[in-house]
Amino acid sequence: MTINLALAPLVSLIAGILILVVPRLLNYIVAIYLILIGLIGLFGGGNFNFR
Repeated sequence: MTINLALAPLVSLIAGILILVVPRLLNYIVAIYLILIGLIGLFGGGNFNFR
């Protein structure tokens, strides 16, 4: 069984949940999200294959 997991949507989902749970951290969550998406874009860590 192969599971393909895209990293950017997973980071987006976690950031969205954190914003809902702790709205006071919005600025930090958005900043970390943007940094992670930028690093993913630069280094191309789009897909992981788990077996």
